[in-house]
Amino acid sequence: MKRRSFFRDMLRGATALGLGGVAVGLIRKAKADGMVWQIDPWKCTQCGRCATECVLEQSAVKCVHSYDMCGYCRLCTGYFEPQPNKLNTAAENQLCPTGAIVRKFVEDPYYEYSINEPLCVGCSKCVKGCTMFGNGSLHLQIRHDRCVNCNECSIARACPADAIHRVPVGKPYKFKSREDQTT
Repeated sequence: MKRRSFFRDMLRGATALGLGGVAVGLIRKAKADGMVWQIDPWKCTQCGRCATECVLEQSAVKCVHSYDMCGYCRLCTGYFEPQPNKLNTAAENQLCPTGAIVRKFVEDPYYEYSINEPLCVGCSKCVKGCTMFGNGSLHLQIRHDRCVNCNECSIARACPADAIHRVPVGKPYKFKSREDQTT
């Protein structure tokens, strides 16, 4: 075998191997297309790993508010520490470490709470407070405009409750509602 033939055959083999790798990658992506990662709000245990395990610098997981379940209470356990020294909106009484929950007065004794998503880091402290002491109207979701849809989600691997699964793109978000409480 001549040197030129040897290099030509090696180049062809490397090209075939490279094309095979690209084909496998495209097949995997095709299988993943049509499916996205999402958190089942009824299985989530608010462990806090969504904030730290995501491959992104700031997690793609954000808190969302299910308004149809909310009581619009003055004392929201997703907003306040469970036992504040004094019931006021001082920063030390707020449960969210980044101040992502916005409290707006509606009428006595009702307040509306909303999530400022750019500030939310997905730590789930508000969700845990709302679930333990409130009606569970706060829950976590993977925001698909931020998620890179990894082939194997690092948060899903770390989730102790196995609450993160792939769902069809046509129904990308799972919301908590009063009707779903039986599932």
